Amino acid sequence: MLATEREVFERDGAAVLRGVFTDWIELLREGVEYNATHPGPSFRNYTPEKTTGRFFGDYCNWQRIEPFRDFVEHSTAASVAQALMGSQRARIFHEHVLVKEAGAAKRTPWHHDEPYYCVSAEQAVSLWIPLDPVPRETCVEFVAGSHKWGKLFRPRKFSGVAYDHKSDRLEELPDIDANRDDYRILGWDLEPGDAIAFNFHTVHGAPGNLASQQSRRVVSFRWLGDGAHYVDRGGETSPPYPELMGRLKSGDPLPEAEFPFIV
Repeated sequence: MLATEREVFERDGAAVLRGVFTDWIELLREGVEYNATHPGPSFRNYTPEKTTGRFFGDYCNWQRIEPFRDFVEHSTAASVAQALMGSQRARIFHEHVLVKEAGAAKRTPWHHDEPYYCVSAEQAVSLWIPLDPVPRETCVEFVAGSHKWGKLFRPRKFSGVAYDHKSDRLEELPDIDANRDDYRILGWDLEPGDAIAFNFHTVHGAPGNLASQQSRRVVSFRWLGDGAHYVDRGGETSPPYPELMGRLKSGDPLPEAEFPFIV
């Protein structure tokens, strides 16, 4: 299953999966619509000054939004993640809704996800699932092979403010945009039903959505494989999971109530 895609995923840190979730797109659109009108406590409007052309996101709602729960528990997503990771089992970390409405010019800055998280695993994958057609010029982009750099880059909020992590392992991210020719940068034309699989360590960012009429609605589902454990980053994480602070210490196994195994 997905042998070629897994080879590309392991080599580049990101791979496109064609047509794997076509049958689930309408249900996921219902989930995003419900999420937009019933936001969770982690809802973020990244363009508060705008009434149109907004960029907003939310996460950690899959257990309360039925279309998301249905997708997590009954689609092939967990099996796809398991195959790509090469793991014995796959468990859900969280889902992440990201919507750039038509005309939303705000960029998603270059970053990688591992330093934001309160969890870590050698086997991990995000499935970035667009619910609208995405032309290459508005697609999220990935720096091929960056998951193998062996670095952790200082996490920053999409506003540009750095998190207050105290780790001396964190480095400043190179200026990708100023030196694009130095990297192999990946991106694709996508249709609803396609997905991009990427490693938590792969550096990625996204342009704004300058389309005049078409929104770019996306749901990412983050999956963990074998050996996933809790990490105290020494500061704020995203998602925050405040209920785990003080309850767990670095290296502890993850509680299944919050992060259940699906396969």
